[in-house]
Amino acid sequence: MSRHPRAGMRASTAELVNIPRLMAAYYQLRPDVSIPEQQVAFGTSGHRGCALDSSFNESHIHAICQAIAEYRQTQGLTGPLYLGMDTHALSEAAWGSALEVLTANGIEVRIQSDRGYTPTPVVSHAILNHNRAHPHSLADGIVITPSHNPPRDGGIKYNGADGGPASSAATGWIQNRANQLITHQGDGICRQSLSEALAQAVAFDYIEHYVAELGEVVDMAAIRDAGIRIGIDPLGGAGLAYWPHIAERYGLDITVVNPSQEPTFSFMSLDHDGKIRMDCSSPDCMANLLAMKDEFDIACGNDPDYDRHGIVDGEGLMNPNHYLAVSIHYLFTHRPAWSKELAVGKTLVSSSMIDRVAAQLNCRLMEVPVGFKWYVNDLLAGQLGFVGEESAGASFLRMNGQVWSTDKDGFIPSLLAAEILAVTGLTPHQYYAMLVEQLGDPVYRRVDAPATFAQKQVLAKLDADAIDAATLAGDPIIARLTEAPGNGAAIGGLKVVTEQGWFAARPSGTEQVYKIYAESFRGVAHLDRLIEEAQMLVSATFAKAGV
Repeated sequence: MSRHPRAGMRASTAELVNIPRLMAAYYQLRPDVSIPEQQVAFGTSGHRGCALDSSFNESHIHAICQAIAEYRQTQGLTGPLYLGMDTHALSEAAWGSALEVLTANGIEVRIQSDRGYTPTPVVSHAILNHNRAHPHSLADGIVITPSHNPPRDGGIKYNGADGGPASSAATGWIQNRANQLITHQGDGICRQSLSEALAQAVAFDYIEHYVAELGEVVDMAAIRDAGIRIGIDPLGGAGLAYWPHIAERYGLDITVVNPSQEPTFSFMSLDHDGKIRMDCSSPDCMANLLAMKDEFDIACGNDPDYDRHGIVDGEGLMNPNHYLAVSIHYLFTHRPAWSKELAVGKTLVSSSMIDRVAAQLNCRLMEVPVGFKWYVNDLLAGQLGFVGEESAGASFLRMNGQVWSTDKDGFIPSLLAAEILAVTGLTPHQYYAMLVEQLGDPVYRRVDAPATFAQKQVLAKLDADAIDAATLAGDPIIARLTEAPGNGAAIGGLKVVTEQGWFAARPSGTEQVYKIYAESFRGVAHLDRLIEEAQMLVSATFAKAGV
């Protein structure tokens, strides 16, 4: 897709979403579940949509939360439910709708004491801490968030008693029941007024509980003693209120460069396609922080629900794949209490540089489909030391080898970058350059290509035999994968591999595009050819299917 001429520039008034109209649509429009786009549909990270499209409305949230209330009964969950939200406009409305239904079902719902925003990793951390102390009264959680999506979007995700994104079995049960409830015009949904719900909700200081333990997962003393100057751009997200507490508790030199929080996200620069998107792995979205990179030793940005990280040093924004490789190498060589049996988790579309780092460290590699839910069980069991996604999401164990969170945590990779500089004297870019000297320099890129709803459905269910080509970018194809080697789960797309490179194609869960991930060991020209042929192969499968 071509780059928008205003990419990287501040959003104009004309490009902002009409918030009053968006909120009116949330309450006034009713979904028709006979239309697939208006059904409840959980993707890799919850149900997402837009009120203006009748794909994320009050009816959806009431039905989803009633389904969750019934599902937790089937699982014997009797503890509290930790409820969080990010800063999207629809999140505030959906948070209230969720509270109305959850409390009416007799669930103890724990909310930030001042009705403040609560990041995804903080909810995961709270669930795990509660369940460790109360094994006979297990808790779960919900986060109202569409992640880094544009301001018009809304989202909701469910985290089970394991603290991580719910399994496909769980979300399948929840979405089917929710669609059934919507079909019956909400008959069967327990609901009370928001004022009654707020009176029943239990105030919980998420900030204190989370910040107080950060020193158990990142070496804050090393950062403090080295005097690392840290710049933070929260990108208007849910973590804004946390940084002053982190700085004060641990004596860190942290400057929040943009304290703005407002629902149009008018302070953002436009992404590559001209949309407002809070993607901290995009140089266009991170233009504000990049312009002041020389004022800090390390600078970081995070998406609205704080489950992603963008790392900036003097050389600019770190490629997410590169930073995953750096983090893995550093952690596995600087956490002496970690077991030597710990494995590294990566997604199928993450860089093969991670494979090389794991091999150098003599660590087992667990390669899974896209979606953090695939890591949860092994992370909870203490078998994975570090897990990450190519989209700049990661988590890792505490220094004593115990689990920290079973969902992506944008705070700890951001702080880890400061620890790496404090301990090694190397910036993340310099650290990666050291790895390149030892292990080689693969070239990686992700691009989006237009796709209709029908085309995305075909790609998600593609059979490996649908690709009948023998070569890719001049090299023999050695593997066509529709299942992940780490756990045998369907990848919801296709990966094609040669000795010199690979590509993977997956439909977007929220936008009318499919994503191509590709990597070459022969340089940029070869990567360009690889991506071009990948698009030709995918287009041919669409033509075969008649879509």
